[in-house]
Amino acid sequence: MNIFSIRDIENMTGIKAHTLRIWEQRHNIFNPKRKESRHRFYDCEDLKYILRVAYLYNRGIKISRIAGMSQEEIRQQALELRPDSENYEIYVNQLTEAALDFDQPKFEKILNTLLLHAGFERSMFNVVFPLLNHIGLLWLAGKAHPCQEHFASALIIKKIHLAIDGLDCPLHCNPHRKVLLFTPEMEFHEISILFMQYLLKKQGVPTVYVGRNASLEVLRTVLASQQGITQVYFHLVTNLIKCDLKQYLQKLSTLFAGQQIYFSSSSLVHHIPHNVKLLNGKDALLAFATI
Repeated sequence: MNIFSIRDIENMTGIKAHTLRIWEQRHNIFNPKRKESRHRFYDCEDLKYILRVAYLYNRGIKISRIAGMSQEEIRQQALELRPDSENYEIYVNQLTEAALDFDQPKFEKILNTLLLHAGFERSMFNVVFPLLNHIGLLWLAGKAHPCQEHFASALIIKKIHLAIDGLDCPLHCNPHRKVLLFTPEMEFHEISILFMQYLLKKQGVPTVYVGRNASLEVLRTVLASQQGITQVYFHLVTNLIKCDLKQYLQKLSTLFAGQQIYFSSSSLVHHIPHNVKLLNGKDALLAFATI
């Protein structure tokens, strides 16, 4: 059974631990289990229930009214209310719940609604990446199974492919740029490089999509066979590459001595090679796509 502390619940729902305690005491809305030490803990069903409560509360329904509903009524209300396109946290919570339940129809319905109202790029930056970070943290903490992350990722990847295919092929490609896209060996998260492929295609920039789990040998072969590569972009989530990141960047810098290398990652690294640059955040990613 997955076990969550009240701080875990706060981080995943956006509701302060102090507020959760008040709701528990005044409205008897939650009944957390307790360890022998008397510390509260919650299971996966509690998490999904609190996500629904948070959703209704953030849509303006008073907590006293929510407390009077049965769990089934709360579930139905959460399904019937259409999310506000600007309240991205609600989408993150709903998609998290659907992923934990492996509920594909619900996940796709929420994602389609989001894309319709917010558009593709805003959906990616404001919901999809926070969602994946959210689920990834649950997995790293041992509170979600990797297959729940894979479930969500597979459905999101389908949408990105559709978005890429939906872009008109530019009449005139940028003759000054050609970007190689990949994730390092042992890195299997490819959503970020797929999204970058979308952003670059939108700008008319040719790409060479190597994909995930690319070894240095594969990259060396691609570089030798493809003419005109000017830049390289990769993304790193798990940092499971065979050497530390600083050493890996040095190897890439040597391999791609004639190219500029860009990467995005939550890992911190200092003293990176002269032809390597970290893209940190939305603005940096967009700036790279539109150079």
